[in-house]
Amino acid sequence: MILLESPQEWSDYELIDSGDFEKLERFGEYFLIRPEPKALWGKQLTDKEWLSMAHTKFSTGAGFGKSGKEDSGTWHQLKKMPDQWVIGYRKDGLEFNMRLGLTAFKHVGIFPEQAPNWDFIYRECVNISAENSKLGLAKPKVLNLFAYTGAASLAARCAGADVTHLDSVRQVVSWARSNMEFSKQENIRWVIEDALKFVKREARRGNLYQGIIMDPPAYGHGPDGEKWKLDELLFEMMQEVSSILAPQNSFLVLNLYSNGYSALLSETVVKSSFHLLDKKPQSYSLTYGELYLQDKFGKSLPLSVFTRLKR
Repeated sequence: MILLESPQEWSDYELIDSGDFEKLERFGEYFLIRPEPKALWGKQLTDKEWLSMAHTKFSTGAGFGKSGKEDSGTWHQLKKMPDQWVIGYRKDGLEFNMRLGLTAFKHVGIFPEQAPNWDFIYRECVNISAENSKLGLAKPKVLNLFAYTGAASLAARCAGADVTHLDSVRQVVSWARSNMEFSKQENIRWVIEDALKFVKREARRGNLYQGIIMDPPAYGHGPDGEKWKLDELLFEMMQEVSSILAPQNSFLVLNLYSNGYSALLSETVVKSSFHLLDKKPQSYSLTYGELYLQDKFGKSLPLSVFTRLKR
C-alpha cells in the first residue's frame, strides 16, 4: 500500500492548518475555512489567526459528516472575494485551469488531494499515445465516470487522449465544459447519463477504452432521479467496467471517498471484478493506497482511497 500526498510545489493550493473538524485552505489568492469530519485533532493556529487569514467560512447543520445526510450550508464572507475565480495546475507538462465557486454543499469544484491521480492519468495517456503512434493506432480513448467538474478529464485531454466525460448532473457538466474552455482545450465528449446504464450499453456495443477513471459518490441520483448507493452497486459497476477496458496497454483509476472503505477493499474489488485473483502479477500492475493532504504543521489529513490497474 502506498500513501500519496498532493504536491507541495502546487502554487495555487495549500492546506494551511487542520483540526477541530475544520480545515483552512488557500485556493489561489483566497483563504477558505471548511468543515472536515476527519480532522479529529486540534488546530496549531488559534481561531483568531484562522479568521484573520480567511476570506470566507462555511457553516453546516447538524447532519454534517453523516453519510448521505450532509446538510447544505452557508458561506460567511469575512473579506471581500468573488463568488467564482480560476486557479491553475502546472506540473511536468500537464497544464489546465479550473473555475472554482462557493457552492451550497461546501465544495468549490476541485478536490486537491486528487492531484497525484491527475499526474498518473496524464503520464499513462502520454505513454499509451506514444505506443499507439508506433503501432499506427488512433489516440487512446479515455472514459471518465462520475466526472464532476473535469480535472481528470482535462489531465487525459492534455495528453492527447480522446475523452468521454460522464456525469448525471447537467449543471456540473456545464461547469466542466467551462473548465475545458478556460484550459484552452476542446473536443471532450460530454454525456449526461446514469453511469451504470452507459457502461452496460457500451459493453453491448463492444466499445473499449484504454483508460477508465471512476470517482463514484457514496450516494447520488441519476439524471432521471435514479438512486445511487455505492455499497449496493460498486461491484456490479466494476464487473461491467472490466468488460470495456482494453485488455492491453490500458489503465484504470478507482477512487473512493466513502467513510469506512479501505484501500484493501478497493484493491480486492478490482482484483475480483477483473478476474485477477488467478492471474500472475506479471500480466498486470496493481497499486493501491490513500490520498492525503498535509498541512503546514505536518498533520496528515487522509481523504480518499484508490486503486490503479495497469495492463
